[in-house]
Amino acid sequence: MSALSVLPPECLLQPFIVPKRLMLGPGPSNVPARISAAGAQPMLGHLHAETIEIMNQIKSGIQYAFQTQNRVTLAVSGPGHAAMECAIFNSLEPGESVLIAVNGIWGERAAEIAERIGAKVNTVVTSAGGYFTNEEIEQALDKYRPVVFFLTHGESSTGVVHPIDGIGDLCHKYNCLFLVDSVAALGGTPICMDEQGIDIMYTGSQKVLNAPPGTAPISFSERACYHHTGPITSFYGLRESLAILAETGLENSWKRHKEVAEYFHKGLEEMGLKLFVQDKKARLPTVTTIVAPPGYDWREITGYIMKTYNIEISGGLGPSAGMVLRVGLMGCNSSKANVDLVLEALADALKHCHKSRV
Repeated sequence: MSALSVLPPECLLQPFIVPKRLMLGPGPSNVPARISAAGAQPMLGHLHAETIEIMNQIKSGIQYAFQTQNRVTLAVSGPGHAAMECAIFNSLEPGESVLIAVNGIWGERAAEIAERIGAKVNTVVTSAGGYFTNEEIEQALDKYRPVVFFLTHGESSTGVVHPIDGIGDLCHKYNCLFLVDSVAALGGTPICMDEQGIDIMYTGSQKVLNAPPGTAPISFSERACYHHTGPITSFYGLRESLAILAETGLENSWKRHKEVAEYFHKGLEEMGLKLFVQDKKARLPTVTTIVAPPGYDWREITGYIMKTYNIEISGGLGPSAGMVLRVGLMGCNSSKANVDLVLEALADALKHCHKSRV
């Protein structure tokens, strides 16, 4: 045999030490120790009886989190984006009409996916930080007569939580499926799939549920599911995250996220910073958008906070790029102690970062 032409990489012959950071961006967020420990349990086969039992328990946990009795409730392998593609690809056919509400990057992303399918894509668009009234939605449903209406519940790019009540009834009035993206909102603010007439809903487990990336809960209305070789250790983590939500109680989780967000908003305003979403009722409890302080480079602020405090916060995304700072308080990270830490870091950054005279 000839000598190997590619030698073992030197970088892999040394241990890699992962730094410990407080992840207060829009996701992923920190994972509780018991979830990390769950992922380290012994491997099982994907068809072992215990794995099937875990999958059934995950299904029950998702049904609780979504507040649905839908039989077709499951976790797909992948992040929230995989769930978005799964939901759109399995609810639309080429040539069918879809209506997409665009008030941030996730509506834009949904429109791109639907276009790749070959669907007839129609949109209603509002400015970053805004949302739609039910009257505006009904006018668009009546005009375009779509088979699916897509709406982002928690728009993490702008910090908006969209009102849901009454929209499901409107969709069904016009013989349309109601598809909801709740990746950045589930568990942090109220949503009840069955009661609110939602036909398809998905989330990302690495967000508010604090499970490791790898699985994305999703619920379909009267559709078949395909079983495959699933990510077993990710199932362990997802099951544990759902167990924490069940122990906490969904209503208690909603309440805590709301109280912590309001505490944060008050602290920001006392510092003289402005919130991007003006309507208090429309502020997403899990991701707060702060108007980028005039005269500062937002990159310098986030970089200073990372370097000095080992805390991650981020800038805007999509339509909010360059306009905001985004701070995520999700799952176990939603605490007043973390709010105090990030307020201290922000105040220090504003003292030390360069402010132009423009």
